[in-house]
Amino acid sequence: MSRVSGIRGEAEVAAWLRRRGYELLAHSYHCRFGEIDLIARKGKTLCFVEVKLRSHTEFGLPREAVTARKQEKLRKTALFYLSEHELDCPARFDVAEVYVDENGGAARIEYLENAF
Repeated sequence: MSRVSGIRGEAEVAAWLRRRGYELLAHSYHCRFGEIDLIARKGKTLCFVEVKLRSHTEFGLPREAVTARKQEKLRKTALFYLSEHELDCPARFDVAEVYVDENGGAARIEYLENAF
């Protein structure tokens, strides 16, 4: 998927989260350890969200692309974010799978809380 598709997937998930009462704190957060697609808060819990957009599952489910190596990078990046913002709160890692048809239409979102 292209970066444009990735941005579209992140925008779809951001809107989905807002409709469910999440507060969006950051989009495409970068630091020296890596990137987190979305950072949101639901109640007192901070959610670090990895977004994966796919038009088919020929090569596996989107969640399978969040490998152990990727998870470790996300953990380090999240710890840096927490430290940088002096936050001490519950946190979790979620994966949002965004499915689109071959023409890029009709997004469907599968949201996995506490994915790892």
